[in-house]
Amino acid sequence: MPRSVAFDDPFRYPRRIMTDTVLLSIDGTRATITLNDPARHNCLDPAGLSRLSAAIEKADADPNVRVTVLTGAGEKSFCSGFNHGALPGGKSAGGKSAAATEGDASFETVMDRLEAMRMPTLCALNGGVYGGATDMALACDFRLGVRGMRFFMPAARFGLHYYPGGLRRYTQKVSPSFAKRAFLLSEDFSDEDLLRVGYLDWLVDRAEFKTRVDEMADRLAGLAPLSMSNMKRAIEQFTQAEPDIPRIREGIRECRTSEDLKEGLTAMREKRQPAFKGR
Repeated sequence: MPRSVAFDDPFRYPRRIMTDTVLLSIDGTRATITLNDPARHNCLDPAGLSRLSAAIEKADADPNVRVTVLTGAGEKSFCSGFNHGALPGGKSAGGKSAAATEGDASFETVMDRLEAMRMPTLCALNGGVYGGATDMALACDFRLGVRGMRFFMPAARFGLHYYPGGLRRYTQKVSPSFAKRAFLLSEDFSDEDLLRVGYLDWLVDRAEFKTRVDEMADRLAGLAPLSMSNMKRAIEQFTQAEPDIPRIREGIRECRTSEDLKEGLTAMREKRQPAFKGR
């Protein structure tokens, strides 16, 4: 029996635990986390990121949960990443730019925690995926996309150096070639492109989307949980590399304090092409 009452989200799952921009629903062996701000393409501000973190912890701590579905409200976008305009003047309370927050330990740590969830995770990409949300999807074990969705990673468009965990997931879970096309070329990808390169595991029509999400979630929930959780951990360990993290973080700091990042963010606000100087 469901442990709650129905609420209004894309899949109409039974129990609302979280409120506002992130919703958590648990029905038996299945948890569903819904990014719930479709008017803003389900982007995350600092409060939304905290709610997402809390939802992940609550779902992972429930011993009955055997699969977690992560999706977005509406049909236009899954998520557009971190909301760079969430803070006045693009500055956080600590004086860092809002864009840089996406590269801070806060966003990276939440994505790493999502990846480390005990049981399998399915990202149900109900629409376009942009910015930090592209890594959010990669932090899940499986990705099901809907036809018509699009993808882009704008970091190089305004001078942001992405954080190590995201670069690792791009490289290991898809390929170094895809990572370079996404980050260095800032290339846009169509739905078929994403399926072809291996970013998506499945791509379905909108009319089939909910049914396929249900089928995959039910299948995962019906398999042996101890076997799945241990094999998931083993597979992830086999993919681990040992990059020079201190050097990568040095590069992040260099970009964060650069004139190029300031120019990129200013150009984005002013809706013009940036004039980067490499410093």
